Amino acid sequence: MAKAKKTPRILIALCCAVCGAQNYLSEKNKTNTPDKLKFNKYCNWCKKRTEHKESTKLK
Repeated sequence: MAKAKKTPRILIALCCAVCGAQNYLSEKNKTNTPDKLKFNKYCNWCKKRTEHKESTKLK
């Protein structure tokens, strides 16, 4: 049986700040970057580049 790795990396979702749609999935190291991430990325629902914020709730 394989054992699970105990790493500080967690799975996060990036949600659009304008419409709230979850568009991207990513991982981050919670010990190196404890604060929430923010990126300007393309949203398919808004059809433009908007700010995407980190959310731990995966849909």
